[in-house]
Amino acid sequence: MARKKKKGSGGNVIAANRRARFDYRLEDRLEAGIALEGWEVKSLRSGRAQLSEGYVAFREGEAFLQGAHISPLPSASTHVEPDPVRPRRLLLHRREIDRLAGAVQRDGYTVVPLDLHWTRGRAKLAIATAKGKRRADKRASDRDRDWQRERERLMKSR
Repeated sequence: MARKKKKGSGGNVIAANRRARFDYRLEDRLEAGIALEGWEVKSLRSGRAQLSEGYVAFREGEAFLQGAHISPLPSASTHVEPDPVRPRRLLLHRREIDRLAGAVQRDGYTVVPLDLHWTRGRAKLAIATAKGKRRADKRASDRDRDWQRERERLMKSR
């Protein structure tokens, strides 16, 4: 049986940050590799990841995923001390890092993780530059979404 793929990402979704689309206006999307340890890959294969508190930080010319939680398996190795929220290095090209860091510093953007997924057996992280929404913006997007839903219902009933 073929595995289902989520539209817009590279493969099977491990964890999604659904709050990002509600709290931010997303603009430029990218797919980044992520440097993981062995126990983290095993945990991801069993779906034990959470991105809701995650964000991307830039230090010394590198990008890091911070605040994301990958729970260790109970059967994790005894000689490894797993840290579920350690900063994980993102694998991006220099130009991509410079462009993202520039947008954060100059234009006041935030880089948020959207989802963690598998692409050809490798864990990838979909990230986006984003601007925070104000409360009125959130209400307007809710109103638009409700109108779209109502319009679909009306069209369907005809």
